Amino acid sequence: MATAPETPVLDTIAAMTIDSVERCHMDERTLVLARIAALVAMDAPAISYLAHINPAVKADFTVEQLQDLLVAIAPVVGTARVMSAAGHITRALGVTLALAESEAEAIARAEAESRGAS
Repeated sequence: MATAPETPVLDTIAAMTIDSVERCHMDERTLVLARIAALVAMDAPAISYLAHINPAVKADFTVEQLQDLLVAIAPVVGTARVMSAAGHITRALGVTLALAESEAEAIARAEAESRGAS
């Protein structure tokens, strides 16, 4: 009998995302824009943006381009949702940057320890 995963919700979301990406014929940048626009339209919480910020960074989106997206969809989704999304995106970017800094510091420490042990 298979054991239950420790993170069934996250595992399910990851599987759905992978399936969606595999079946979608959009280029990476268009897919990221569509997903972020959908999050804004839903007034999704900040944590929902975390899964999309790293792909946006990898697709070379700039803060200005994300702002342009918010400007473009504001007449459709409304100012309250756009302002909410701006705050959520800012928080998600902050978490992403903090994680990247923490990872870089850990790598630097490991390299320093490795050089010291040699």
